[in-house]
Amino acid sequence: MRWSRYFLYTLRDNPSDAEVVSHQLLARAGMIDKVAAGIYTYLPLGWRSIDKLSRIIREEMNAAGSVEVVMPCIQPAELWQESGRFQKYGRELLRIKDRHDRDFCFGPTHEEVITDFVRRRVTSYRQLPANLYQIQTKFRDEIRPRFGLMRGREFLMKDAYSFHSSAGSLDEAYRAMENAYRRVFDRCELSYTAVEADTGNIGGSESHEFMVLADTGEDAVAACECGYGANVEKATAGAIAPPPPWPGKVPAKPEAVHTPGASSVPDVAAFLKLDPAHFIKTMIVETDREFAIALVRGDDEINEVKLKNVLDATHIQLAAESKVEQVTGGAMGFSGPVGLKGIRIVADPEVMRMTVAAAGANRADYHLVGVVPGREFAPDLVADVRKARAGDPCPRCGAPLVLKRGIEVGHIFKLGTKYSEPMACNFLDEKGETHPMMMGCYGLGVGRTVAAAVEQNHDAAGIIWPRPLAPFEVELIALNPDVPAVRDAAEKLYGDLQGAGCEVFYDDRDERPGVKFNDADLVGFPVRVVVGKKGVEQGQAELSLRRDKVKVPTALPDAVAKTRELLSGV
Repeated sequence: MRWSRYFLYTLRDNPSDAEVVSHQLLARAGMIDKVAAGIYTYLPLGWRSIDKLSRIIREEMNAAGSVEVVMPCIQPAELWQESGRFQKYGRELLRIKDRHDRDFCFGPTHEEVITDFVRRRVTSYRQLPANLYQIQTKFRDEIRPRFGLMRGREFLMKDAYSFHSSAGSLDEAYRAMENAYRRVFDRCELSYTAVEADTGNIGGSESHEFMVLADTGEDAVAACECGYGANVEKATAGAIAPPPPWPGKVPAKPEAVHTPGASSVPDVAAFLKLDPAHFIKTMIVETDREFAIALVRGDDEINEVKLKNVLDATHIQLAAESKVEQVTGGAMGFSGPVGLKGIRIVADPEVMRMTVAAAGANRADYHLVGVVPGREFAPDLVADVRKARAGDPCPRCGAPLVLKRGIEVGHIFKLGTKYSEPMACNFLDEKGETHPMMMGCYGLGVGRTVAAAVEQNHDAAGIIWPRPLAPFEVELIALNPDVPAVRDAAEKLYGDLQGAGCEVFYDDRDERPGVKFNDADLVGFPVRVVVGKKGVEQGQAELSLRRDKVKVPTALPDAVAKTRELLSGV
């Protein structure tokens, strides 16, 4: 492909709203174009990378026994009402009406649609298992779309669904999909990890995320050398070290201490000359059906996802100041568990291991010192609601956990009967008895994976594509194309490289060498072949890898063989 005939226009500056590297470079390299917030056009160069990844995904899904379908983007609300998700899904679900005033939605996912057509065609255990997938556009009305393809509203996703007559069959398919995902990311030459994850709005009993590791990743992953790994939303830890010894004499009963203007744990700790680990941090939250109180140790943070799951809530948010005063009788920033009635209290196990503590007094500018968990207050529920931290003991082997940054690119779930039961997706067993099918769900973000590859493979000058996802493998640059000898040598090399099966992008533009080299660095194809006036006079081309830019002078007759040799090493 010749640049002069291609639709490729690079940008010198980053888009004003581009916060992360992948958004900046994909936009500047002419691969994506913003249409609206979180909605992008894949331009020709970008679509080539998307298409390459899609082919890899199809090959691995087919090899794992999944069969491709294509389902509609627009879905009738009745199916979502039948599953119970039409209201529960929240405002991310784009709800629309047709000309007859009937309710529809733009699908963020397709559990309901696929469950509906499977239940109308599969009736016997003899027809199971079934495994179907699609690569299709989704829409989630994110409250704050950002990071380009990483968190858009409209996006391309591969989603697969499996149907089973037994838990053993579901587990077999789940492991097959897990292995297929590993092969996809291995073939893309990405550094990744699979971690335990929260099931979120999809639901189910078991879930794993595939995270591409990158310093710019928006998710934190807790990992251990023993193989344990989990998203911090899911990560657990063994018992952590107890707080330092209580300084001085422990009060026989809680004492109210005036702490003017000190409401945060660090400020109160400094004022009272205590360690932050001596405090009970109190959070008042509002869910879709109640107010609740969550307690963690003062040096910990509350994990809102864990808390939402413990409270069996659809959504959760911090209570407003007026609600805090209503629930506790005191000002925000001075809340504590002592003396509260009529509200559910959830305490982290580390709180209940404390022998003595300090906490808010539910009174402006006052804290209680000498609070004994279990004596001054009794929680309704003791559950892990803290965020795992670096250095916490691994729940499997006890070694210190390490926190890494990652980008979620795939997520697999064991759904069980979450959808088949309410939607009556049933089968008859050998005895003629009716049972709901067991289901699995397997999602992979296509555009997101391409963006993650850029996050993991770039330098200050631009993208460094791994070969399997590179829009083109080789960039051929003709310097001084107005010189007949240069033009003729570049044209011959272009034809020879194509004849040898190389994907070549030929920069035949009448531009200055500096512009061509800067653009080549920006678009980042794996191998660069440069033909210039001086080189042609010496019978040579200059070859280099984008990754290291080491120049390799090569005789023109040997340039094709050397290019293929370089490609085989990237």
